[in-house]
Amino acid sequence: MAHKSKTQRAKATAAKANRRDREERDAIAAERAPETTEGAEEKKGGLFKSKADKQETKTPAVKEEKKPKKVRFQFLRDVRAEMKRVTWPSRQDVIRWSGVVVGALIFFGVYVAILDNLIITPGLVALSGLGA
Repeated sequence: MAHKSKTQRAKATAAKANRRDREERDAIAAERAPETTEGAEEKKGGLFKSKADKQETKTPAVKEEKKPKKVRFQFLRDVRAEMKRVTWPSRQDVIRWSGVVVGALIFFGVYVAILDNLIITPGLVALSGLGA
């Protein structure tokens, strides 16, 4: 059996996390759903309810409402799942790209220093000397 690439492993991990999240949402939705169909029948009237139906809904019915279960530390679980999906660069890649960045910084630093000290500053001095 061939080894999976990093992309394949990341996709598989993401699919597992999505399935787990979907199952958690379904479980929470099942807890929130009314246990009887009476609530569903009350909701069906829509915009065109008769006056009698509207009066029935105005009287407060005594029901026990379940509060949604608090999902503690969900953010940290999401961060952990996301960090597993990240394809991290190898040590060699990090060293190579760090060298490229340092080289670019040195190049542009020298370029700006030359532009400032050898071209712009003498030009400004020359212009200010002409006016005096």
